[in-house]
Amino acid sequence: MLDNAPREFIPITIAVLTISDTRDEQSDKSGNYLAEAIQKAGHHLGGKMIVKDDIYSIRAQLSLWIADPEIQTIITTGGTGFSQRDVTPEAIRPLLDKEIPGFGEYFRTLSIEQVGTSTIQSRVLAGTANNSYIFSLPGSGNACKTGWEDILLQQLDYRHRPCNFIELLPNIAS
Repeated sequence: MLDNAPREFIPITIAVLTISDTRDEQSDKSGNYLAEAIQKAGHHLGGKMIVKDDIYSIRAQLSLWIADPEIQTIITTGGTGFSQRDVTPEAIRPLLDKEIPGFGEYFRTLSIEQVGTSTIQSRVLAGTANNSYIFSLPGSGNACKTGWEDILLQQLDYRHRPCNFIELLPNIAS
């Protein structure tokens, strides 16, 4: 029998990592959008950083946040394309304990409406590492908006039924 009793919102702490060789705080529209959207939704911003498109710089920052028990989720933006400098999936994948293949599949399905068949070039991915979620999004503002508003906003809300990622976090929704 399904439990349809109303649930209270449970805020979590989310960090944002922009991966770019060209962005700074002023020009980081995608990272700034995500930081604002996270807080507008009622979650806590656990940190916001910009790192170069470099596997080891990305892994170093992600590893700090993965090890931090206060941060439950990390959202990256940038570095998911096919250029030689795009290395986000290669940086993230070895850090994951489990992948969430449905995230990339659904993101690309949604993106068809915006970019057509070019969506096949998106290498977004998601997974868990040390009881933290990691979601990688492309660097474009539209892609970040799609990822946040059409997927993550709901899946990072304990009230979302029939299931969500929050209820799977240890010590959060017990």
